[in-house]
Amino acid sequence: MLRISQLNIRPEELEKEEADQVREKLLKTLHLRPEDVLECHIFKRSIDARKKPQIFYSYTVDFCVSNEKKLLSKYKNRLQHVTHVKYKTPVHGNLSLPMRPVVVGAGPAGLFCAYLLALEGYRPILLERGAAVDERMQDVETFWKSGVLNPSSNVQFGEGGAGTFSDGKLNTMVKEQHGRNRFVLETFVKFGAPASILYEQKPHIGTDILADVVRNMRKEMIQLGGEVRFHSQVTEIEAGSNESGKSIKSVTINGRDRLYTCILVLAIGHSARDTFDLLHRHKLAMEPKSFAVGVRIEHPQRMIQVAQYGEEMADRLPPASYKLTHNLENGRGVYSFCMCPGGYVVNASSEEGRLAVNGMSNSRRDGENANSAVIVTVTPEDFGTESALSGVEFQRRLEEKAYELGEGDIPVQRFDDFCGNRPTTKLGEIIPQTKGGYRLANVRSIFTQELAACLEQGILAMEKKIHGFARGDAVLSGVESRTSSPVRLVRDENFESNIGGIYPCGEGAGYAGGITSAAMDGMKVAEAIMRKYR
Repeated sequence: MLRISQLNIRPEELEKEEADQVREKLLKTLHLRPEDVLECHIFKRSIDARKKPQIFYSYTVDFCVSNEKKLLSKYKNRLQHVTHVKYKTPVHGNLSLPMRPVVVGAGPAGLFCAYLLALEGYRPILLERGAAVDERMQDVETFWKSGVLNPSSNVQFGEGGAGTFSDGKLNTMVKEQHGRNRFVLETFVKFGAPASILYEQKPHIGTDILADVVRNMRKEMIQLGGEVRFHSQVTEIEAGSNESGKSIKSVTINGRDRLYTCILVLAIGHSARDTFDLLHRHKLAMEPKSFAVGVRIEHPQRMIQVAQYGEEMADRLPPASYKLTHNLENGRGVYSFCMCPGGYVVNASSEEGRLAVNGMSNSRRDGENANSAVIVTVTPEDFGTESALSGVEFQRRLEEKAYELGEGDIPVQRFDDFCGNRPTTKLGEIIPQTKGGYRLANVRSIFTQELAACLEQGILAMEKKIHGFARGDAVLSGVESRTSSPVRLVRDENFESNIGGIYPCGEGAGYAGGITSAAMDGMKVAEAIMRKYR
């Protein structure tokens, strides 16, 4: 297989099916006849806007010809030989597995762990404290309209995990050589995602399509012998002692039903605070970890289009995104996170009396505003105690302030008022696009003086990269507090915790960040179980 990069096609030149147009470009560039190319597919597509208004779709293409050596010699500076890695599960171990493995949490880590175990014949039981995705979406819509929160079925809890109500972004910084990333994307396509996610530089599904995907994954998992139980929260665990130490014996569900197992995968998500507390009481090894907090910032999506593509091409290209960072003199970093083109700021609360926000886009990304989190890193030194759960309490204090400030609604503030530390009384041209009600307030008052100053300085610095980013009527919403887990559940090189048979997994355990990396971590844990048990 040969690979060629930087096959550039202007947007207005894309008149045919994309694959056909790219194939023609390949033939023309390398002076090949149609019959010379035995196989051809797009490996990666990005938008090159470095020389506006000259903007291109830039393609990396993998293809086969009958005489690769000859062509490689002719275009040795343009082509490279590549070998595609096909994902393979490990050889199964020899130990017998007397009870079915139990996976807790139906977010991407838990879903992919259980799905892979089901594919390999281990018949896992998947426990999810929240509702199936259809019921969950109704619960969330009810909350956004009425403000009545279901603590077990909301933006954080339920089938699909917190990522279901996001942008469905699938890009990851994780570099791995075993084909897991490709397997995750191919699995999403198998269950209903568009095939374009296989080659887009920044693939995304969208909340609307992601719900269908996780529903279809669950159905196949059940057909393969797995079992999925919703409204099933683990409220107690029992560990027994043996010659090698403590190991898991059973879990109690909803305070009454006991389930025996010797394998417990904890893919509980970053918001399972009551489960963190349960595990801490049972002395499961854990430690506080750094994360980040901040605000959501909204701008007109067209402003972002013009900034990224220029006025001439702003309306001809897909919704634009951005990624911004700034290092402050005090050593803290401020950066954009989970950018949602054409999206909404959502009330993502999961506890009564506390309020958190997140961003969400549907697959079309056709909302009026762009939003992203602008966040600043916080470390255990900021939390004030040495407890493993000190980060959780830090989050809760911020969320309590946000809830009180908005009286249960999302508190919002103009950026110029944020800088002036005064409540907003009137919006400008930018109207908040929210899921859930909002209330004008002084969002700055949620934060310590230092963190608020960091956010202000960071946004002002980002103006240098995107004109209008620090405009006075940009809308800030708070508080963005669930960027990642505040806790790490410690595991060894075999992915087990200090309590034998317990496998911490995914973003909630502190080993992933985002849908794809969490899914891959779920696969790694499933592989560890396979290598040990037959």
